[in-house]
Amino acid sequence: MSTLLKPQNIKLNASPSSQEEAIEQAGRILVEQGYVTESYVPAMKQREELTSTFMGNFVAIPHGTEEAKTEVLASGLSFLQIPEGVEFNGETVKLVIGIAGKDGEHLELLSQIAIVCSEIENVEKLVAASSEEEIISIFEEAE
Repeated sequence: MSTLLKPQNIKLNASPSSQEEAIEQAGRILVEQGYVTESYVPAMKQREELTSTFMGNFVAIPHGTEEAKTEVLASGLSFLQIPEGVEFNGETVKLVIGIAGKDGEHLELLSQIAIVCSEIENVEKLVAASSEEEIISIFEEAE
């Protein structure tokens, strides 16, 4: 997973004003890094309308709808660190991890993220991290 989480996919100290803006920022990174087409970002927002991607422990994992999997060019992740938090359907989110999984890889990505983020200490470390490398190393330690 750490191979998919590169420094250029991480945005430190993001301050989106809304859940929609947070999803937009996470999706934009996926587009800019060549993991998905432009059409994937609206599909991430649609997916959020169906069911919240809030996972607990201040973490949300937005991803596209089932129909949007054709918009995924390669598996990749985006990571927004939001120390001030943003509201996701009434819940405070401090980490937004955008996922694009090619050929069913999103389930593996989700489980790896869940392993790291199920430990509140890891979430606190990720929220407090001051560099992209620090974030990547927290995920690497959990692998």
